[in-house]
Amino acid sequence: MTGLGVAHLTALELAPARLVREARHAGFSAVGLRLHPVMAGALAYPVAAGSQAMRELRAVLAGEGVRVRDIEFVSLTAQTRVADYQALLAAGAELGALSLTVSGDDEDVARLTGNFAALCEMARDHGLRVDLEFMRWRPVATVQQACAVVTGAGQANSGVLVDALHLFRSGGQVADIAAVDPRLLRAVQLCDAPMLAPAEALIIPEAREGRLLLGQGQLPLAALLAALPGDVDISVEVPCAGLPPEHRLQAAAQVTHAWLHGRRQLSPAVQVAGHS
Repeated sequence: MTGLGVAHLTALELAPARLVREARHAGFSAVGLRLHPVMAGALAYPVAAGSQAMRELRAVLAGEGVRVRDIEFVSLTAQTRVADYQALLAAGAELGALSLTVSGDDEDVARLTGNFAALCEMARDHGLRVDLEFMRWRPVATVQQACAVVTGAGQANSGVLVDALHLFRSGGQVADIAAVDPRLLRAVQLCDAPMLAPAEALIIPEAREGRLLLGQGQLPLAALLAALPGDVDISVEVPCAGLPPEHRLQAAAQVTHAWLHGRRQLSPAVQVAGHS
């Protein structure tokens, strides 16, 4: 066991340094950082490579013994200019991040695949992987569509991020994960939820603030983990309105560690990895 990561969305109201401290106090050893907004005007915490803010954040990471698993979030649209993300990748590299998370928001699959490939090529120069996350409400909505883009791009430093909620809300099943080339599956974000999806208008709110802790819903999470490669990076993404962020992190760490410990015999090769 090499540590458990937590996605920034779990406590997005906490700026990076505070998130790192609170995550470590809760029991996490890796974090994801929202350095770029998911959409214009959305909350994010940009930090420039080589800046005083970067030096301070790196000092906090080192002092707490926490690593940055991924940086986020880039939406690949029809208007995307890959060169615009050079500074973001440089910041991720200075933080020691493993990957950059992106979504597919371009209906033109050929153009999307080309932009994804170009971003991977630029990320390679910074020692970063690029993970494509599928979501029901985006053009890249399913694991099959994400795998098609990643395969089409043909970049070794690329992968598919499987978010448990997005998998099942997009109509996916554990069998769909088992059918994927394991080399494409690099990371998973865990949460729980009812098996029955909410009304369509509530799909996005559920994903952004209505997730459940592991074991509080009905998603087949143990089967999902067993179907994933043994070296997959595991993190928790459980934004939940109504709880203070510190309590959210503590509950997420405690419940997830207990849940994983109780199911480790299902797939002994699975590592609880914040950074591998």
